[in-house]
Amino acid sequence: MPKFSFNHIALSVKDVNQSVAFYQEVFQLKEIKNTASNSKTRWLQLTENTQLHLIPRPNAEIKVNKAVHFALATIHFEEFKNRLGTLNIDYSDWKDTPNKDYVRDDGVKQIYFQDPNGYWIEINDDV
Repeated sequence: MPKFSFNHIALSVKDVNQSVAFYQEVFQLKEIKNTASNSKTRWLQLTENTQLHLIPRPNAEIKVNKAVHFALATIHFEEFKNRLGTLNIDYSDWKDTPNKDYVRDDGVKQIYFQDPNGYWIEINDDV
């Protein structure tokens, strides 16, 4: 069986500039060159080996629910929650309780919030 590594997440977005600004402000991601084409798709460096690709689709209908999300882990969980507060970004637990952590059965804390297109992002302390 071949081995795989995670390469990138690609999201369709209504306004690519707004989405880039959001991800750069919230996560302080660096924009990198789109080496695949000269399209208006913009790439951000998520980790050393993973990227976030934001694909402009201004006329697409974007349907989301909390079960469809991507998760990022940090040892600075409380600090990141404070950052969301500073940025006036609401978060909730899995059950949609505002400004509350969800603690999984294994003890991992997590919160959820949405980007400008409604995509759900989970932040947890499972590092």
